[in-house]
Amino acid sequence: MTSLKRGKKLVMIGPPGSGKGTQSLLLQEILNVPHLSTGDMLREVEKENTPLARQVASLIDGGNFVPDELILELIFKKLSSKECEEGYILDGFPRTVNQAKIFDERLQKEGKELSYVIALQVPDEYIIERIVGRYSCSKCGAVYHDTLKKPLQAGVCDVCGGSDFARRADDQLETVMLRLKKYRAVTAPILAFYEEKGLLVCVDGTGPIDVVNEKVKKMIGLKTNS
Repeated sequence: MTSLKRGKKLVMIGPPGSGKGTQSLLLQEILNVPHLSTGDMLREVEKENTPLARQVASLIDGGNFVPDELILELIFKKLSSKECEEGYILDGFPRTVNQAKIFDERLQKEGKELSYVIALQVPDEYIIERIVGRYSCSKCGAVYHDTLKKPLQAGVCDVCGGSDFARRADDQLETVMLRLKKYRAVTAPILAFYEEKGLLVCVDGTGPIDVVNEKVKKMIGLKTNS
């Protein structure tokens, strides 16, 4: 079913609201490899009763950033597990050039390498429309949008029938602008690093989800529906 040119070890990069989480999940279904979100990994490790878990929990509870060394320790612990033997899709990592360089050095030391770094490119105004208009069902978490995805019946969740909806505090316009500014300053420079290594593929992330997915598949050598 698949015909990846270089393997299944992928990194998905994009600004907040670019759809990288959604595209990662779609690729997960196609490639049958785990989708690894650093946010999910941090929440998962917090539940463990280990020195590493207690250190991570202490940092997060104190409102501090988890340092690169700890993030990388979590990443490589996960990548060395059996579920990642055939590949993986990293979402939300690396976030900085420093993380990318250390990650690359560690991979080389272990005789491993990435297959592709997929960069979803979406204009800021498009992202702002996507994020500011979204809201979710407070009961089941199903996500909707003021214009792009309304419930079939106004005020009623399609999934669970709930009628209580909420918007995330960090989906406010001012917060979204700050998140985009931080992405452009801190994370976007990673693209040049991976382009120099010949791993970067850039994909236009605008348009319907399935259309973007077809673009992603084409760029990494997967069979498409077209």
